[in-house]
Amino acid sequence: MTMQNVSGQSTLAQNLVALGAGLLFGLGLAVSQMIDPQRVIGFLDLAGQWDPTLAFVMGGAVLVTLIAFRFVLKRPGPLLGGKFWVPTRNDIDRPLVLGAALFGIGWGLGGYCPGPAIASLGLGSANPILFVVAMIAGSLAYGVINRSV
Repeated sequence: MTMQNVSGQSTLAQNLVALGAGLLFGLGLAVSQMIDPQRVIGFLDLAGQWDPTLAFVMGGAVLVTLIAFRFVLKRPGPLLGGKFWVPTRNDIDRPLVLGAALFGIGWGLGGYCPGPAIASLGLGSANPILFVVAMIAGSLAYGVINRSV
């Protein structure tokens, strides 16, 4: 017996598609060497030995997104869900700027952002484990602080 969500679609099918997409994303990060924090730090080092690898990876992702979203968003809804959840806000507020700054500082210091950090867990190295633990702790701390405000 499979569980059904609100739209009547199988959550098993949704979870399998999400797993496949996550594995494809992680494989792409590994093949492009984006799980190596030195690649990211090299990209951010404009005054030193600049490494353009990340620019090509981001450019490829943007190109695929620009092409694919034109077709996907013409559909009435996702294949395994009720509706598309597209952001509607376009304002720039203080939490957005502060969050982006904190994200950038963490990315620059650690050489990881969330996706590559999680993909790097498979390497068995201590650095991505520590980063992911700190990332989870930061998320939990935000939840506690946000509730008390």
